[in-house]
Amino acid sequence: MINLLELYVKLGGLVLVGFIVGRKLPVTVPTRLGQFLFWVGVPISIVSFLRQSSLSGQIWIAPAIAYLAILLGGFLAWLGIKAQAYFKNPVPQKSTQASLILAAMLGNTGYLGFPITLAMVGKEYFAWALFYDLLGSFPGTYGLGVLLAARFGGGMHNYWQTARAILINPALWGFGFGLLFREVTIPTVAEFWLEKFAWSVVTLSLMLIGMRLALLKSWGSLPQAGMSLGIKMLLVPLILGSILPLFGLTGPIAKVIVLQIAMPPVFATLVIAETFNLDRDLAVTALAAGAIVLLVTLPVWLWLF
Repeated sequence: MINLLELYVKLGGLVLVGFIVGRKLPVTVPTRLGQFLFWVGVPISIVSFLRQSSLSGQIWIAPAIAYLAILLGGFLAWLGIKAQAYFKNPVPQKSTQASLILAAMLGNTGYLGFPITLAMVGKEYFAWALFYDLLGSFPGTYGLGVLLAARFGGGMHNYWQTARAILINPALWGFGFGLLFREVTIPTVAEFWLEKFAWSVVTLSLMLIGMRLALLKSWGSLPQAGMSLGIKMLLVPLILGSILPLFGLTGPIAKVIVLQIAMPPVFATLVIAETFNLDRDLAVTALAAGAIVLLVTLPVWLWLF
């Protein structure tokens, strides 16, 4: 529990600082910071942390479980929507249905999942979080997530731009380079500053989450968001976490996977909602409420797994 308290102090403190700063600075600041992290910071930090991570033979299971979590979350959300119709409750509009399903499917396994994994499990198993995010969550978000939004929403859809966004993602290229760079010997001083830079990126990522939360204005649609959060942050991690031993995943590795599965909705759900004319208020509410729910669910998963 001491580690958990330290995690809350560090993570919560940095997010709070970002929240306070985000309310004072121009709106362009979090945008610029996000661009820097996307194009420079995150790829370099991935290279650094990969050099210190252990790659076991089973690690390719991580993205498979990510896809399983995405599909299970979407399926349960779809069942929830159908159940409303069965019990003759008002059925949400298609745009709202899409936002409900996306919030139940797609988790913040990068900017939030990475620092939590590093703090609670350590660098040795960080590669599992990377494989889960970059080969599972990321393609699932901008592949399946966008396809779903296009099916339910409106607006112009350019699927080539979606594919291009995935292919040119700097984090994915940093991941590939990091795998090749793992065994290359570099001077000790370079290794030292590379690691310092990587941890600085983690700090800035948490502050960026606070800055973005400061820009969220709506808390409407809380009951509907509650269904998505219950699926995303409770049911899916509980179901999949209980079967991880069947895949031979136990101990710290299982903890990494469960933590990634249990992350709150990713900010990309809001981007997708805005792009495809989905229910933006629901997406905003799910993001803000999910960050708070995580404070309650995190110790549960650490205790169970």
